[in-house]
Amino acid sequence: MGRLVPAVTRALDILELFLEGDGTLSAPDIVRRLRLPRTTVHELVGTLTARSYLVPVPGKAGHYRLGVRAYQLGSRYAEQLDLAAEGQQVARSVAETCEETVHVAILEDTDVIYVAKVDSTQAVRMVSAAGRRLPAHCTAVGKMLLASLPAEELAARLPDDAELRAMTSNSITDPATLREELTRIAERGFAVEESESNPDVSCVAAPVRDRSGRVVAALSISVPLIRWSEERRAELAELARRGAVRLSERLGHRGLR
Repeated sequence: MGRLVPAVTRALDILELFLEGDGTLSAPDIVRRLRLPRTTVHELVGTLTARSYLVPVPGKAGHYRLGVRAYQLGSRYAEQLDLAAEGQQVARSVAETCEETVHVAILEDTDVIYVAKVDSTQAVRMVSAAGRRLPAHCTAVGKMLLASLPAEELAARLPDDAELRAMTSNSITDPATLREELTRIAERGFAVEESESNPDVSCVAAPVRDRSGRVVAALSISVPLIRWSEERRAELAELARRGAVRLSERLGHRGLR
């Protein structure tokens, strides 16, 4: 990598300040936050404003907010994002940490489709494939995605008389029981599946959000029962949460870590 250009670095530092707070700042605010000379800040802010990266805030003299060019760059970045490719990279990182199988899945009607997968390196491990489709109510990723739906949409996908197919003896087949489980999942922020899709495997999952904050996928870690315990579940739930946050950030979401 070549030498960093100080003027460009300072201009980007200024733009990144607008990602915090209410998104409006004055030149004195920038001087104070970045500890830059006042003349330098005024020159940089003037240049960024002339190029439409910043615009004056109407009715608030001397204050600025991000302009249309910043929005256009963000929109172009979002257009080029590929959930499967981004998910594969994050899943690989998570799998390297926990040495278990990691999936990223999306919801389609009442099924989940796995769009990314990295296998465990352990001898005893879950075997699956990207592109596989499973009933959402039988999986941690699926329950996480269902729990994230607005109430009206969930009711449409899961009516009172819905027939829920069992994949194992642990599968939830009663819609009312499933809705209670989804409420608990929404409250705690992660989902758990214990031998509900595979009698020999348990799983934890966390939500993945796009730049608007909408849940668009879920990231899960699957573990053979021989390595499953309450302690391991808590550990993997946190690891799945952190992985889901990283993937969300790659999709443009600015949430709390």
